[in-house]
Amino acid sequence: MQIFAAVIFFSHQKNIMDLPKDNRAVAKWLFVGLVMIMVQVLLGGITRLTGSGLSITEWQPIIGAFPPMNEDAWQQAFDKYKEIAQFKHLNSHFSLSDFKFIFFWEWLHRDWARLMGLVFIFPFIYFLIRKKIERSMVNPMIILFILGGLQGAIGWIMVQSGLNAENLYVSHIRLAVHFIAALILLCYVFWFALKLSIPSTEILSVPSLRGINLILLVLVTIQLIYGAFMAGLHAALASHTWPDINGSYWPAGMLKFSNFWDDISHNLITVQFIHRGLAYLICIPVVIWTLRTKQLPANSVLYATRYLPLLFLIIQMVLGILTILNSRVEIPVLFAILHQFVGMLFLLSLVFTLFLSRGNSMRNSQA
Repeated sequence: MQIFAAVIFFSHQKNIMDLPKDNRAVAKWLFVGLVMIMVQVLLGGITRLTGSGLSITEWQPIIGAFPPMNEDAWQQAFDKYKEIAQFKHLNSHFSLSDFKFIFFWEWLHRDWARLMGLVFIFPFIYFLIRKKIERSMVNPMIILFILGGLQGAIGWIMVQSGLNAENLYVSHIRLAVHFIAALILLCYVFWFALKLSIPSTEILSVPSLRGINLILLVLVTIQLIYGAFMAGLHAALASHTWPDINGSYWPAGMLKFSNFWDDISHNLITVQFIHRGLAYLICIPVVIWTLRTKQLPANSVLYATRYLPLLFLIIQMVLGILTILNSRVEIPVLFAILHQFVGMLFLLSLVFTLFLSRGNSMRNSQA
C-alpha cells in the first residue's frame, strides 16, 4: 500500500491537495482499515498453516477478547479442545504448552477482528457527528459494514463446522469462501478509498487496458481460490520440485477420483498443478497489459504505476517457487505468508489500474 500511496503523493501532490479536506480524512481512515484487513488475512493464513483454527471452541464476543488468565482457565480451555476430533485423531500428543501455541494464533486472529470493528465503527461515528460523511458516502458505508459483518459470520460458521467428532480440519472449501469474502471486503474498501483520494482528472478512458484488467481479475480470483485450496489441503507437500512436479510436467495421479470435480478440488497433486498452471497463464495478459501502457500520458498516475502488476507478479511467483521447494516435511510458514501478502498486493494493483482506466471516453473528451 505504501507503494501506491507514494506514487500518488509524490507524482500528483497538488491535485490531491485540491481534494476536499473531509474526503482526505475519510480516505486515510479507510486506508488504515485496508492495512488492518490485510494483516487479518495474513493472520488467517498463519492460523490455517499452524493448524490453530479449531483451538478455541467457543465464541464469546466480549469475554473471549481475553485469553485464559490462569492455569485453571487454560486447563478448562484445553479440556474443551480435547473433546473434538482434531485433538483425538491428530493432536493427542499435545501438551498444555502445545495447546497454548495454537490457541495464541486463533486468539490473535479473533482479537484483531475485534480491533478492526472498533477502528471502523468509532471513527465512523466521529465523522458522522462532525458531518464529514457526505450523503454520497452513506450507502457505500452501509455496504462496507454489511460486508464486514458477513465476513465475521462466515468465519464463525466455518469454525463451528469443524468443532465435532469427525473433522480434523475445517473444509478447505469453506476456507476458500472465507478467504475470498475477505478479499472482496479488501477490494471494496480500497476502491472506496480511491474514489475519495484520486482526482477525477487522473481517471483515463483506456478500454483496451480495462478489458485485459477485467480478464486478469477473473483469472486472479480463480487463482486465489486455488491458493486457499493449497493452504487448506497443505497441497504444497504433494510435490516439492520445480519446474517439474515430482519429475514430470504432467504428474501421475491427477485423475484418481471418481469424478472430475473431486480431482480439481480435493486431489492434492491436481490442485497444485492447477495453481502452478494458472500462474503461468496469468503472466501472458500481464505482459500484454504492461506493453500496451507505453501509449499512456506520461504525467498520469496510471503511467507511473504501470509496472506494479508485473513487479508483484514476478515477486509472487518467486515466493511461490520458494514455498514449494522448501515444503518437504512441512510448509515453511514465512515463505507461504509472504506469498500470500504479495498475492494481495498483486490483486490490489489490478484493482488500482482498473480504477484508473475506467473513464468514460465521452466525458474525457468533453473535459
